[in-house]
Amino acid sequence: MLEKTFEPQAAEPRLYAQWEESGLFAPRQDTAAGAYSIVIPPPNVTGSLHIGHALNNTLQDILARYHRMKGKAVLWLPGTDHAGIATQMVVERQLAAAGNVGRRDMGRDAFIDKVWEWKAESGGTIVRQLRRLGASCDWSRERFTLDEGLNAAVRKVFVQLHKEGLIYRDKRLVNWDPHFQTAISDLEVEQREVDGAYWHFAYPLADGVTYEHPVAFDDDGKATEFETRDFIVVATTRPETMLGDTGVAVHPEDDRYKGLVGKSVTLPITGRRTPIVADEYADPTKGSGAVKITPAHDFNDYQVGKRAGLPMINIFDAFGRLLSSEFDLFTWGHRAPNADGTALADEEVVGETGFDRIPAEWRGLDRFAARKAIVARAEEEGWLREIEKTKHVVPHGDRSGVVIEPWLTDQWYVDAKVLAQPALKAVEQGDTVFEPKSYEKVYFEWLRNIEPWCISRQLWWGHRIPAWYGPNGEIYVAETEADAREQAMADYDSEVALTQDEDVLDTWFSSALWPFSTMGWPEKTEDLERFYPTSDLVTAADIIFFWVARMMMMGLHFMDEVPFRRVIINGLVRDEKGQKMSKSKGNVIDPLGIIDELGADPLRFTMAILSGTRDIKLSKQRIEGYRNFGTKLWNAARFSQMNEARRVEGFDPATVEQTINRWIRGELTKAERAVSEAIEGGRFDDAAGALYRFVWNVFCDWYLELAKPVFQGADEAAKAETRAMTAWTLDQTLKLLHPVMPFITEELWAELGKEGPARETLLIGAEWPVLPDAFIDASAEAEIGWLVDLVGEIRGLRAEMNVPPSAKPPLAFVAPDAVTAERIARHRDLILTLGRVSEVGSAEAAPSGAVTFVSGGSTVALSLAGIIDLTAERARLEKEIAAFDSDIGHVNKKLGNPNFVARAAPEVVEEQRAKLAEAEAGKAKLQAALARLSEIG
Repeated sequence: MLEKTFEPQAAEPRLYAQWEESGLFAPRQDTAAGAYSIVIPPPNVTGSLHIGHALNNTLQDILARYHRMKGKAVLWLPGTDHAGIATQMVVERQLAAAGNVGRRDMGRDAFIDKVWEWKAESGGTIVRQLRRLGASCDWSRERFTLDEGLNAAVRKVFVQLHKEGLIYRDKRLVNWDPHFQTAISDLEVEQREVDGAYWHFAYPLADGVTYEHPVAFDDDGKATEFETRDFIVVATTRPETMLGDTGVAVHPEDDRYKGLVGKSVTLPITGRRTPIVADEYADPTKGSGAVKITPAHDFNDYQVGKRAGLPMINIFDAFGRLLSSEFDLFTWGHRAPNADGTALADEEVVGETGFDRIPAEWRGLDRFAARKAIVARAEEEGWLREIEKTKHVVPHGDRSGVVIEPWLTDQWYVDAKVLAQPALKAVEQGDTVFEPKSYEKVYFEWLRNIEPWCISRQLWWGHRIPAWYGPNGEIYVAETEADAREQAMADYDSEVALTQDEDVLDTWFSSALWPFSTMGWPEKTEDLERFYPTSDLVTAADIIFFWVARMMMMGLHFMDEVPFRRVIINGLVRDEKGQKMSKSKGNVIDPLGIIDELGADPLRFTMAILSGTRDIKLSKQRIEGYRNFGTKLWNAARFSQMNEARRVEGFDPATVEQTINRWIRGELTKAERAVSEAIEGGRFDDAAGALYRFVWNVFCDWYLELAKPVFQGADEAAKAETRAMTAWTLDQTLKLLHPVMPFITEELWAELGKEGPARETLLIGAEWPVLPDAFIDASAEAEIGWLVDLVGEIRGLRAEMNVPPSAKPPLAFVAPDAVTAERIARHRDLILTLGRVSEVGSAEAAPSGAVTFVSGGSTVALSLAGIIDLTAERARLEKEIAAFDSDIGHVNKKLGNPNFVARAAPEVVEEQRAKLAEAEAGKAKLQAALARLSEIG
């Protein structure tokens, strides 16, 4: 006999160990049913399981377990990402906490050794946590983005793309983190709203130029008064960058400044002559309509500089300080690349340095200290015209927390525009599809406007760039140093010293090769033959650009095939009010804490049933509710055991005769269809919903209730058939539910298997039920459907009219037809028991004091006179209706206020609309009940 409750804390580790020991996580050799493959989005090796991981990996595991049970050779390939900047940060902090020297004092090789030591000791945390979730990955194939196999793949890809001219070195603007002194990707940049200001500076016009500036306007906006100015006002949120200004931009259609285009200003402090250019980036409606252009320190200015051919002058060093040395690595100015994005020839580089522009007393000054110094100088010299306080968004490093500096540096780039074309075409023609399809638009938008991809990072932990420099600056790109030396021999008569590039590759570069490098490429392996391209990718929308698109580009370029046939985009998990989870808000739900307390299955089921929306509103109460769903199933199995429902050797559900058994067979068949189609279609919420309805509403609430009289009756044949049918249905139910709730179903499979014929396999390896259409019996469905609807109406009416649970009012059918009369006769006892009525009869007209309703085409009367206090009930209903009216009025007043709708958070407005709909529905229900009372008298 089953224990009273399922204890996940004890059962889950034991069951997972059984799965691993069984070898069923590995793909089967028999491929008659085909293959199914999926690669895990590799979590950072530094990471711990968060709620997003729980969602993403639950959905992947549902797919893997489902296709495994369908008989396919399933490969769910796991692994972790070396997470360059995150891992380096973790180890540096550990070294500092232990009182050790910093990495620069330690040296590169010694530091890398320390990181590998950390990885061996602590790098497996996230993998262990995925096991706790129930992830059925093939751990024997686990990969790491820095393992030797992937290292070889990365080197080969880099060298080949370089030979093809698709990887090159260039000086361009990047997101620079002054704390870590490295370029970072857009994904590692966090936009934060901060208090700031616009400083309005008056830049004097050069050469004695003046112009008439409008200062007053009529009602039509036409200038009526002018003043003569020998300056132009610009506004900036970053005064510290002005030392690197190389232009002032005005809109070409701005009449105020048309005559100044082609003229120059004299840049304060530096005295540099700086041109005024026309560019549509300048917005005539904002500020003065004129903007300072610092191409080396602003992404928008960089584009203006490219269009206008302005010099690009770095004024900061790698730490975000004003330059302190004219020999700083990045001090030399550089004219913009050509308009088509190609690099300039060496002779086109200009030689002015940012160092020359910086007053001696400011050299080496931190950028924010420089800001204060420049504003003070502007105020002192009279060219500060206004300080306008504002809130604005400023980019910060997501790990360092410091303000990101747009910075002009020499980096390695991939010509993403060329690689993007096949990736665009593949989705356009349906070789890869997105679910939901709307995300294809996001994919297209990015790829059609793609910029060169900066792939170098100034870190030590990662794939070191396979490029070596000769004594005269020659670059030799090769897979090994030996190959690079061989190339160098063509330029020199003897062996020369080569120095490898200090930089490492962007983490996303190795991740872009993940679907095929993890299967052994560049070798021609059996796994590549069997499992590439993969079947599905399940991932989040925020990395469509950074990962999905790049995998498409690399897969098509090196494998000549898409890396996956379908991309399923999962939503973002928010709190119950729709707000983003964050530690500062205290609204984070820790999946490991949930697993500790409630078990993995309730969490997984919640993730699945809520997965159909872009923003998933999650609360612990929802998860607890689905724990109750598991408890309901467990209790149903205990009930079955108590009533001797055991599996029977050779039982054939096709031969059952009892109406309830033919009915449940059909309902199970429909549930199997719904669940299979939903999982195949990536609609996990529909699959979970179908499972919930069948298990709770159909099997537990109705079938077992309808089976009770049979179990307790004297018809031994009916009893034996119903016991066998109950056991068989429970078995099929466990199979259908297993991909979503694997632990409790595996435990029940084992426990119920102790009686009857021996199990041939663990549930994870069982065959998915495929039930024939003939199992759906129309006559049984109509018969039981009639009974279920009738009892449901009776129960609903009792609740609506506040009938005491102990009361058993009489029930009468008004002039029933022959078919209904026969059904009444067959199911009288069930109607009496389940409807809690004293008698079931028939009458030519509804009895006095009865409430009528229609069920199954028949009018039915429930006599309530003398059972409920009509006066008190009418008063109760009227009072509750008045309360709803008050709520409706209050909410309507809020929603009718334009200021509330405009200013309140979207989730608050949505909450009020939901409250209104709930109140209106509740009121309508009570009004219907009040109307029914009038039937009684």
